[in-house]
This record gives sequence, structure tokens and C-alpha cells, in this order.
Amino acid sequence: MQKIGLISDTHGSLHPKIASFLKDCNQIWHAGDIGSMDVAEQLRKIAPLKAVHGNIDGQGLRMIFPEHQVFLCEEVKVYMTHIGGYPGKYEPKALKRIQKEKPRIFISGHSHILKVINDHAHNLLHMNPGAAGNFGYHQKRTAIRFEIDGSNIRELEVLEVPRR
Repeated sequence: MQKIGLISDTHGSLHPKIASFLKDCNQIWHAGDIGSMDVAEQLRKIAPLKAVHGNIDGQGLRMIFPEHQVFLCEEVKVYMTHIGGYPGKYEPKALKRIQKEKPRIFISGHSHILKVINDHAHNLLHMNPGAAGNFGYHQKRTAIRFEIDGSNIRELEVLEVPRR
């Protein structure tokens, strides 16, 4: 069983309440727009980090974190990218990868809008954790925590932290 912390769009800022929410996780997944190496290092001190770079990430972060990641967690195949869209409105490159890889979970960020949607057409769970940072138009910083146990995805929790 793995407890996963999922965040995106930190834009160089990790709020203490977000860090605390992630502290009991076995892994942290970051769906891009990390914003600084300092944030990546803070997250790595909490738990092992899997991340993709986002459109605002500089060359240093792009050299460390790829644009796309496809991996297994327990028995669940995961595809994560920053700009991917959502069911019915996938970004074309992401849709091709979804059709090829057939993940059970598809994760994207970028929109700053938290969404968890079952996509019956592609037999997957789409997750966008919203924005954990302070940059953007969102009113609340958000993060997701959930468990993967074998092939089961369960115990999903959402944290909302007001921006001001």
C-alpha cells in the first residue's frame, strides 16, 4: 500500500500547511510548474518525489524532470504530464499518449482547477490537484492525498488552504 500526495503548480512556493498534509505520504507526485529547485528539495525531504516539468519551469528543472512520466505504482499504471486537459477536452499529445499507454490514472496540472473525474471512455481516473502555490487566479491552494493498494485507488482526501 502506498499513500500518495499529489500537487501541482507550486510556482516556487510551498505553504507549510501543504507540506504538513504531505508528511505521512510514501510518495509525492508533482504535476508541473514546480517553480524552483528549492521547492523540489523541500518535497524530497518529506518523501520520494516523482515530478514532471511545467511550462514555467526553467532549464534546470527541465533537465531533471521530464515532460511526461509513465510508471507503475503497485498495480496501477499512471501517466502524468503538466498540460493534458481533462475528459472530453484532452490536449492532443496527451490523448495520443493515453490511447497508447492505457493508464488507470491520468494526472495533469496547469489549469489551477482541482478536478477528479472518472473517464469511462478511456477507463481511467483523471486527477488534477489544482494549484498548491500562491501564483495565479485561484482562491485556494489545493492538494490531494490518496492510497493505492494493489489495483485499488481509495481514501482520496482534498486539502484547501485559503490564499490570504
